Amino acid sequence: MPSFLKEFFNRNGTGMGLTILGLVLFWTIGLIILPQLSMLDFSFRPNLPPPEIGGPKDVYTLENYKYLIYGPEGGSQDYNTVDLRVFFRTLVAAVCVTIFNLILCYPIAYYLGQSKGSHIRIFAIMLIIPYWINEILRAFALRIIFGETGVLNTLFTGLGIWDTPFDFIRNDIALYAGLGYAYILLMIFPIYNVIESLDRNQIEAARDLGAPWWRIHWRVVIPYAKPGISSGCTMVFMLSAGALAAPQILGGPSSLWFTQLIYQQFNDNNDWPQGAAYAVVLLVTCILFVLAMMRLFKVNMGDIGK
Repeated sequence: MPSFLKEFFNRNGTGMGLTILGLVLFWTIGLIILPQLSMLDFSFRPNLPPPEIGGPKDVYTLENYKYLIYGPEGGSQDYNTVDLRVFFRTLVAAVCVTIFNLILCYPIAYYLGQSKGSHIRIFAIMLIIPYWINEILRAFALRIIFGETGVLNTLFTGLGIWDTPFDFIRNDIALYAGLGYAYILLMIFPIYNVIESLDRNQIEAARDLGAPWWRIHWRVVIPYAKPGISSGCTMVFMLSAGALAAPQILGGPSSLWFTQLIYQQFNDNNDWPQGAAYAVVLLVTCILFVLAMMRLFKVNMGDIGK
């Protein structure tokens, strides 16, 4: 038995250790690896009627992936510009949501981590309580707020800031605000957990040396908080790119999300292989993008797991 397993069982006991390992293996293999392998297998198969599945026509093919790039055979265009445009727009929007969340959440996390007193606990509870409500209900609440007859338009038209209601839905403002709000805690708390352990004497020493506030953050706080920032950005980006509820509820007619195309393939077109291929492409692209950003900003996988 490996030494780390011996140490694990000595620390937790045989019964509890086996229970924990069993649950971890069930979660990892049964709920993550096997479903993804099944999805990968589906993506290489043709869309056949149930009686023909497993027959001579049921062979592996790349047609589902070619469809994303070139579209249907005999189409009027050389490339599947609609789906490709939606795909890249989804990735760019997920990056924008991640950057927006980082800019918004970093000051909050810094304040929580470096402040003392009971009011910090109250502030943290106030951040958490809205997330006791289901994500779909929160999305509908935001749609009411951003609607043409919603709270914001009623307020601003009443104050005379603008004469006619502004369409937050069609201009994607409601969508980006909803996505940013949906995952705000996933950005705040990883950064907060790291900044909380930062020795305040380092900040005081930088101030005594005459460093301005922006240089203190740039040279002291942000490098120290890099593991939390990396973890938060990874989670927000992956979840934003794979979001479905918020784009369905808050998206305008021209803001189709790539996950909505996947949903259409599975449910509307009943084309599971095509939907699986789209899902695999999105997953692999997001993973490669995250790995590229980690390499660019010199972040290790261990930093994200801290």
